[in-house]
Amino acid sequence: MDRKRAGIAVTAALAPAAWGTTYLVTTQLLPEGRPLLLAALRALPAGVLLLLIGRKLPKGRWWGRAAVLGMLNIGLFFPLTFVGAYRLPGGVAATIGAIQPLLVAGLSVGVLRVRPGRRALLAGLVGVAGVALLVLKSGAKLDGIGIAAMVTAIGLMATGTVLTRRWGRPEGATMIDLTAWQLLAGSVFLVPLAALVEGAPPALSAANLAGFAYLGLFSTALGYVLWFRGIERLGAGPVSFLGLVNPVVATVGGLVVLGQTLTPWQVLGLVLALGAMLIGQAPARRTTPVAGPATAPATSAPAPVSALASVPAPERRAPAVAR
Repeated sequence: MDRKRAGIAVTAALAPAAWGTTYLVTTQLLPEGRPLLLAALRALPAGVLLLLIGRKLPKGRWWGRAAVLGMLNIGLFFPLTFVGAYRLPGGVAATIGAIQPLLVAGLSVGVLRVRPGRRALLAGLVGVAGVALLVLKSGAKLDGIGIAAMVTAIGLMATGTVLTRRWGRPEGATMIDLTAWQLLAGSVFLVPLAALVEGAPPALSAANLAGFAYLGLFSTALGYVLWFRGIERLGAGPVSFLGLVNPVVATVGGLVVLGQTLTPWQVLGLVLALGAMLIGQAPARRTTPVAGPATAPATSAPAPVSALASVPAPERRAPAVAR
């Protein structure tokens, strides 16, 4: 990998790294039992801030495209991951999230006309195994609704990742503009849903406000700008592998903040996950030309967690992967 591409990959990896801290921030600083409020207050202020910075609105067909991407990446993804996080152990949710690179690889064949190589597919499988060893505990309970919600969420995010690469961005718009449109489109769905399901928000403490500020500014506004920039410059597949940073950071956060320790199997999982992330940066071959506004050649394969949107867990357990 050349120096310029490596630099873009490092900055894009800051997004899943920030998402990996979301679980700790949520459980330590934010109100419990209000997952939809958390989703809405993450998306709406960040979207408004970025819109004020960019000062551009979509034009023409981009109103529809922004709505589709906003629902896939934000509006539907957040609530579904909350359902999965509440009904599944954190390790199970993280392991399901790790399949995203493989889903992106499959979708890229039909949408982007890129063919994932054997190395990328192998890296995707190794990444799933590494995350499973890192976060999955024996005796983990499975819940059908939770699994369905998490698999659907990861599928939606994988689709959003591929379409973000396919459509690129309109001429004259920046990545800040594109991110703002998606966050606000998701907020149009999330804000009334939170009000309908959870009612009026509670009084917020100074700690709550600090937690929301961190999630809104760093994990959401900055994180998604860097993530979408990575998709544009590197391709959907390579960037999706960077999502493996998420469970790694979440686990390290548990070590530092919660005083947890790593077993030998977890160390092996850590090595496998990081190795899969590095191997997955190789671009894939295009099968046929694809018309579209994307500014860089599309590359192959897999995918954040896509970040799982983090949510206060019903009990204090090992950090779940969050977005």
